[in-house]
This record gives sequence, structure tokens and C-alpha cells, in this order.
Amino acid sequence: MIRYIRWCAYFCALLLVALLVNLTRVQVWESAAYGANPANKRPAIARYAEPRGDILVDGRPVTGSRDSGQLLRYERTYTHGPLYAPVTGFSSQTYGTSFVERAEDAVLSGTDPGLSVFPLWYELARGRPAGGNAATTVRSGMQLAAYRGLAGKRGAVAAVEPATGKILALVSSPSYDPSVLSGTGTKVKEAWAALNADPARPMLNRALRETYPPGSTFKIVTAAAALDAGVVTDVDAPTRTPDPYPLPGTSTLLPNAGTGCEDASMADAVQWSCNTVMAKIGVQVGLRGMVEAARRFGFNAEGLRVPSWVSRSNFDTDMSQDQLALSSIGQFNTKATPLQMAMVAAAVANGGEVTYPYLVERTTQDDGSQVRRGDRRSLGRAMNPATAVRLQELMVKVVENGTGRNAAIPGAVVGGKTGTAQHGVGNAGTPYAWFIAWARADGAPQPQVAVAVVVEDASADRGDISGNGAAAPIARAVMEAALATGR
Repeated sequence: MIRYIRWCAYFCALLLVALLVNLTRVQVWESAAYGANPANKRPAIARYAEPRGDILVDGRPVTGSRDSGQLLRYERTYTHGPLYAPVTGFSSQTYGTSFVERAEDAVLSGTDPGLSVFPLWYELARGRPAGGNAATTVRSGMQLAAYRGLAGKRGAVAAVEPATGKILALVSSPSYDPSVLSGTGTKVKEAWAALNADPARPMLNRALRETYPPGSTFKIVTAAAALDAGVVTDVDAPTRTPDPYPLPGTSTLLPNAGTGCEDASMADAVQWSCNTVMAKIGVQVGLRGMVEAARRFGFNAEGLRVPSWVSRSNFDTDMSQDQLALSSIGQFNTKATPLQMAMVAAAVANGGEVTYPYLVERTTQDDGSQVRRGDRRSLGRAMNPATAVRLQELMVKVVENGTGRNAAIPGAVVGGKTGTAQHGVGNAGTPYAWFIAWARADGAPQPQVAVAVVVEDASADRGDISGNGAAAPIARAVMEAALATGR
């Protein structure tokens, strides 16, 4: 009898061990799979059970949370939603997150280990600290100036601080209100469908994700390449360039938008935006030299994150000589984001050094204690310091007595470059208007801001330099706001 009781005890012990093994399997090895199962609503309920942390501009929140009383309780709200949408992105119970909302989701949702001194305790207790905050580098005055300047026209503005890489303004137009995507239900789905069906593509972040032919603004890269390579040693010397310029190996003639470009110097070519001279100079630099120069500015680089990912700007690495000529003036397959072209202007303003752009100044706990801080990082040197000084002088001439006079600011030194990029089949589309610039207040040790503006389908005659008319005034307003803040 005792033997049977002993065997029964052994069997019960075996069952207990099997139960513990299965419990361990479920809790440890299978927990991730169960948690990710679409049928499991507990993670979503827990995620929205508490208010989300805020995204800050100038130390003030531009986001908030609203108690909806629904199963997914707290919904995201946005202050001046369309103004800051290219920065914040959206946070939606239905469609997830984008931009800073996505990049800093762990902090904002309270799941980042850095939010607690004892993160393991929250894991064991199945709780979490309050959502933290993400303080951006954006300045409200500059953001508003860029938004008002575009006035709903398709285009984008990116402004950075040359010495640090801080993104001071990031605007894409037309924009949208992210709050319409917060929550669940029919209205949210209808809003999502309408935004995606809109031909103006309001949810496209044109400042970070769209690439455009940069047109004549790319001539700054070509000029830097020529000076660094010694192809041009005297910027005021005639270049012996005909007008029009025969593209190498073809019978195609490259014209100029204006007059006075025949045999012009490189200084005059930058000041008056001569296609012929800069195309010839690009060919003289050669494919390898131009590719390397573009790379130093940031072209062809993968994986740029600010912290949201940024589209790759392109300069072809395998071209014929005629294609190289066109690429050297920002045409053919050359494409750039507005942020990339702001980096080009910033490199000139910063003595030739390219700094890594970033949008989040710091992340903090709910009580303001710092979690992480955005630090200045160098991407290397795009050009020699002497080349940068010479290009600063040439860009100042563009604004003082060249194609970019609409960017002039009293009491400040402004350097700029206009651009008009053709697009469409056979260049049948209305040109894109570009302007890149930097500004330094009188008496300041270095430029405080660099900016790039692109306006799609700018209303301009192809014979005009439309960057001066459509884009330069917007750049001026943004730079004025930057200088006013810095005083």
C-alpha cells in the first residue's frame, strides 16, 4: 500500500514539475510571441492607459493627451498641429507613429529603461514610469516664419545652426493636422483615407523625405570641388567658356538663363548663375573629383537619421562627360532633400566642416530629469577652410549684387545661392524654385543660421531666376527670425 502511495506522490511531483516547466515556457520563451499576437489587446490597453509624454518646442509642449473614456483611453492632441506636423509626426491608436513620435516612442510612452533608476522593478511589477518628454531644437519663431512664407504652396524649408547641426526649423507644405488620426473609429479611418488620397500629399515630409533636382544651388558644391582640386586657382580669372556651351561628346548646346556668361569667371558664374561656366568646371574637375566632393557634403550617404530617417540625396557615380556637366549644375540625376542643401550652406558658413543635423535636444523624465542629450557630431570636412572663406565671399556677392538680392537683411551679412530646377518630361514642368543661404548678424563671430527653401511649381518665367522671387523672401524671413532670437 505504501509503495502505491509513493508512486502516486512521484507522479504528482512529476505533474508539478511539468506544470512549472510549461509555466516557464509560457512566461519566458513564449511571452514575446503571445504579446505580439494581434488577438492580445492587453499591450495596447496598457500602452494607452496613461497620458503620453510631450514633445517640446522652446520648452513648451506642442502635444498633449485627452482622456477619451474608451478602451484605449488616452488619445494624442496637438497644439498648432499643421505647423509642427513635420517635426512631431502623428501618434495614432489605429495607424501607429511617425517622425519624433516614432523615434522617441520609448521615452514618450514610458517604456524606456532610462526613465527609471530601477527599470527591472517596473518589469517585475508589470508597471511603468510616467511618459517622458522630448525637447526639440526647433525655434517657434523660425518655424512660424517658414510656415507663413510657404503659405500653403507645395514646398519645404529646412534651417540648421551651422556650428552645431541643430535643426532650427523644419516645415513641409501643404501640411495636415495629426490630431485627426488620434484614436479609433470611422472618423479616423476616413481621415487617413482622405489624407492618403490627397494629390498634394500633405503627409509627405518634403523637408526630409522628398528629393528634388537642386538646380543651380548645387553649383556651390561644384565650386568647392574646383577650388579644393586646384582646377580653379583664381576665381576672378576668365574661364574661356563659350555661350552656349557644347556638352562634351554631343551636339547639344547648354544655354544660360541670363546674359554676360561668355568667358565669365567662376566668381561671376556663381553671382549670376551661369550654367555654361559651372558645367565646364565640373567636367574639368572630373567624375571622381565631383563624386568625392559631393560625398563630403553628404550626398550618397545612407542611414542619416535626425532621429527620423532622411532620404538619400543622390549624385551619380557612373556618368558620361555630358551627364557630368549637367549633374554639376544640379540637373540630370542629381537629387537632394532640402535638409541636404541646408547642410551645404551650413558647411560653407562653418568654415568647411559638416555637422550632423539633429532634431531632439534632450529627452527627460516627467519631472525634467535628463535621460539623454543630443550632442554635436562632425561628419567631416567638406572643403578646406580657405575654400569656405572664398565661397562665403562669392555667396555674399550673390545677395548684395547678384541673383539673390531678395534675401538681403539690413544689419546682417547674408550669403546665398539661387536655383531654378527644371522638371517634367522634356523639362516641360514649371521650374522648382530654390534658395540656400546663411546669415550672420553684424558683430557676431560666426553665422547663426543656414537655410534651404524649395518651392514646387513656382510661378515664374523660365527665363527668370525664380529662386530669387519665390524662395529667397521665405529664406530671408526665416533668417530674420533666427537673428532676432539670437540677439
